[in-house]
This record gives sequence, structure tokens and C-alpha cells, in this order.
Amino acid sequence: MDELSVVGQVVGGSFGDIVIRQKAGTDLEIGDLMVSEENGSFLILQVFALQYGSQIQDKMQQMMSGVNLEQGVVDAHFYEPDFVNYVLARIKPLARVYKENNDVKIPKSLPSFFNKLRLISKDDLKFLQKEKDSIFVGYIRSGSKVIKEAEVWLPAEDVFSHHMLIPATTGRGKSNLVKTILWHVLDTNKVGALVLDAHDEYFGRGGIGLKDHPKAKDNLMYYTPSNPPVGANRLTVNLQSIRPEHFEGIADFSDPQFQAIRMAFRKSRKNWIRDLMLTDAVDAGMESSSQSRGEFAAATMMVVQRKLRLLLSLEKDEEGVVFSRHEVFDSTTKGLNTVDGIVKDIEQGKVVVLDTSRLGDEAELLVGNIIASKLLEKYKDAKAGGELERKPVATIVIEEAPRVIGVDVLTSRNDNIYSTIAKEGRKFKVGLTAITQLSSVIPKTILANMNTKIILGNEMKQEREAIIASASQDLSEDDKNIASLDKGEAIITSIFVPFAMPIKVPLFEDIVKDKGIIPESGKTKVF
Repeated sequence: MDELSVVGQVVGGSFGDIVIRQKAGTDLEIGDLMVSEENGSFLILQVFALQYGSQIQDKMQQMMSGVNLEQGVVDAHFYEPDFVNYVLARIKPLARVYKENNDVKIPKSLPSFFNKLRLISKDDLKFLQKEKDSIFVGYIRSGSKVIKEAEVWLPAEDVFSHHMLIPATTGRGKSNLVKTILWHVLDTNKVGALVLDAHDEYFGRGGIGLKDHPKAKDNLMYYTPSNPPVGANRLTVNLQSIRPEHFEGIADFSDPQFQAIRMAFRKSRKNWIRDLMLTDAVDAGMESSSQSRGEFAAATMMVVQRKLRLLLSLEKDEEGVVFSRHEVFDSTTKGLNTVDGIVKDIEQGKVVVLDTSRLGDEAELLVGNIIASKLLEKYKDAKAGGELERKPVATIVIEEAPRVIGVDVLTSRNDNIYSTIAKEGRKFKVGLTAITQLSSVIPKTILANMNTKIILGNEMKQEREAIIASASQDLSEDDKNIASLDKGEAIITSIFVPFAMPIKVPLFEDIVKDKGIIPESGKTKVF
């Protein structure tokens, strides 16, 4: 090892908590990756804590500081200060790489005592290879230093079918990361995705977005309820596509109200919502005493009508036609094939972005529920028919995931399609890509099923503890590391990577520009 590249030397500690002395003149950071050369292999280690060390006792140091501060002694110096005062770094082994075949194993031994360490370089990361049908997520990061020659690619089918969690607080780069991932999903037809875009930020109507991908014309579908751009589709869902079970786990209906909804469905079938909304409960004779005849009280019916009206933003015009104010739901002939068309696109490996920015929370989840239910049903049928292997893996991208897989939701309501997919979707190649600020309110069983987590910065200790407890690798010493992650910095923990990888997610706009694509208009965004 070149002496100039040495940054520290092993002086003590134990497995998982090795102490090294920092070489004078170097500047180690939390998260720095280091290398310890061994015979035929090398260890990759990571700094997780830094502290001062000194050969002088604490009380003596305090007295010397007092003399310096109070008496203004300006020409006092330590004799050979580099030997007396120094920095100690606590590091942990991440992986052992065998030079002969670039095989990466979980380390089970300590580096040699007094062994000298250097910072990791691009040549140490040759084992990172781009596999077929993989997606790019970022560059290896050592502390705040980015190694752009070391790209991190994840196996798309495995990662998406085994569910992905993206936890972070606001402003740490969640949207940028999702756009980066979807950009590379568009490269092939190997992954179909349904993206519920609550902020209409992925397609790029007002700037750079997924629409600028070279294969967007073939692999990207965009649905919006307002002024669809050229090549896009209007998001209109016919009320006939909605069934009573689509409200389960999404909307708050009491048992009698659900019974009334099911009764309406049995009576009118496809047009049950339209007929229910046009029914005058009192005129129809739905008095309290009529429940004994299988009818429902007028009060129950009116509450159901009010909840549906608010949830779906329904109104009726002078001619008695039921419509929604945001024009997403329709009771006539519009949108009859929307759900089937979207499911078909996903089955063909396309990315379908739904602009749900004009919908309320429950209406957005309901639309997603209708499509995801149909999609899961199709994939179950494919497995039963022996055709599942030929289908691309499918994923549902949803923001603020605790709305549908939070503890409160799952205990107060029935399971919904999102929790069902999180629990059993993997068997049918349907996964969930959940984005959240609050991982702690997601049940441990579901967090454990999220086999890939791309962790962005998070200041809340409770959230960090939930993430660390459910990580695929041991992150017990990474609490401060996660708290100190800057914008775009992340840690990947997954059963599909050899160790918890620190990465830097590039700015999405830079990815687009690096491809030589000049957007038509828009302003530069900062994530």
C-alpha cells in the first residue's frame, strides 16, 4: 500500500466496532469507506463514529485550555502535536472481496492488528457489475465523496417483486429518486408500473420529466383529468368500474352503510352508484320500520349518499346525470375501458402515470384500488394458467404509504388491495413501491416484507429506529449516519446487495441532460 494513501491504522476494538487512529493531515468523515488489504482479499470497512484521542489526561487538557483562553498565551504549542492529540474513528466491516474472482462475502474476521487502511477507490469496486434488466439508482458514496465510476444497479424483477420502501423526510430527494428509478424502468419492457402521482411531478408537464425519455412514446402512458398534452390520455373512470369491495380499507363506512351499498349493487349491478345517488330515500319509503323487509332506513341511505358524494365529488345536473366536479368519474359512457386499458399497458411492461393531483386522498386510493385489484386478479389468473413467467413484474408506486398500510388503517378497517399486495403480491410478481416519511406506523410484518429499502436522510429518531430494525443488513451503528445524510445521499439495504451500500442519487435533470436530451421548456429544479 502506498504510504501516501494511508488514512489510519487499526489500534483496537472488537468485531463490528474496530478502533483506528486517523493519520495526521487526513480528514475522515462519517460514512467513509476504507480498505484493509489482506492476503488474497481485502476488507471494506465503514466509519460510523469519530472521537478525539489524546495522550494527555482530561483535567490537564482543561487546565491548558484555561491558560490559553484566560491568559492569552499565544505562543504555546504542544511538543510534536501530531503524536499527542489525534482523532479516533470507529469502523465496522461491510464486506470481504476476494481478488481472484471479485467474489463478495460477509466478513467474519478482524483486520490484522496495526494494519494500515486507505480510502476506497474505483478499482476496489469492480465487483459492481450491471446485470441484464437492472435499474440504476446511483453512485457509490464514501462519506460525502462520490465515486462516479462505481455505478449501483439493482436487479429489477427481484427488487420490484419483493417490494421497495423509500423512507425519508421532506426535502431529502424522494421524488428525484423515484424519477431516476422510473427513468431506467422505461429503458425496457421488463417492469410494468402504476404510478399514483399526487403532485403531477413525474411526467414533466412543466419541465423535465419522464416524457423526455427516448422510449417514452412506446413505454410511458400518462393519464390526467385536465387538458391532456398531445399523446396523453384523459383520466376518466366510469362509475360502472367501481364495486363495493373497492371501498374496503379505503373509506369509512359502518357495517349498516356497507350493507346498504351491497344491497344497492345487488339491485342495480353496474349502475349501482348512479341509481343510488338518484334515489330519494324518503320518497322511496325507506323508513326505519322498513328494515325488516330488507330495506334500509332513510337516514342510513342519505349518509351513504353524502359520503359517496364527498368521496367521489359527485353532483347531478338538471337532467339527472351524475358527474364528478373534477371530471374523473363519469356515469354515462365515458371511461368504460380506462381500467382495462391501464391494466393491459402494465401487463405489457409500460409505466402508467396517473395525475391524481385533483383528487382527494380517498378518491386517489380508490382509483388505485380499482386498477391494482384488476391487475392482481390478472396475474393470479396467469399463475393459475402457467403463464406468469412470461409476464413482466409489476409494481404499484404510492406516496404517503401509511394511508393504506399504516397500523391505524389496518386495525380500524379491513385489509385493502395495497396491504394485500404487500403481504402476498410477491407470489404473483406484483410488488409495492412505498414512499413514506413515517415508517414507524407501518406494521413490522409489512416492513419486513419490504426487502429493499433505499434510505434517505431522516432527522426523526423514532423513524430511524423503525428503519434500522427492519433493514436487510445490520444498521445498528448507522443511526448517526442516516441522520447526517444530505440531499440525494442514501443507503441501500436489500437482500439483493452484498452489503448496505451508501450511494449518491444523481440529480434527475442531470441524467436527462447527460443523455443529450434538451427539454422543450421548463426551469431547473432543485431536489
